[in-house]
Amino acid sequence: MSNTPPSEALIAKRTAHAVTRVTKTVFPGRTNHHNTLFGGEALAWMDEAAFIAATRFCRKPLVTVCSDRVDFKESIPAGTIIELVARIEHVGRTSIKVHVDIFVENMYNDDQHKAISGNFTFVALDANRKPTPVLADF
Repeated sequence: MSNTPPSEALIAKRTAHAVTRVTKTVFPGRTNHHNTLFGGEALAWMDEAAFIAATRFCRKPLVTVCSDRVDFKESIPAGTIIELVARIEHVGRTSIKVHVDIFVENMYNDDQHKAISGNFTFVALDANRKPTPVLADF
């Protein structure tokens, strides 16, 4: 293994490819007593979208090690469509930080706006479940 770090061009290409969009509908079974999306459900969906983006970036086994600064700017009512957008925010030697936004839209008009955002950090693991570089030669 050489000690030459991956090129910025390679990181930029993998970052662009890793952008992940997931669309869901908020049905009553996923809501709380206020008839809005349960916060734990939103966090789980965000973690999953972030995991997919991070996996697409490095194609290695990953584990979530941190969720950071999740801002619930507004509640998301039942009967709406949401779109989760996950983007690679930072690449470390063995870790990847992913930013996730949840956009909400009414089913019957074109208004879409951000309701929740947060960051998730993952660590790549080798066959022994020990941290390993996210990219070769990193």
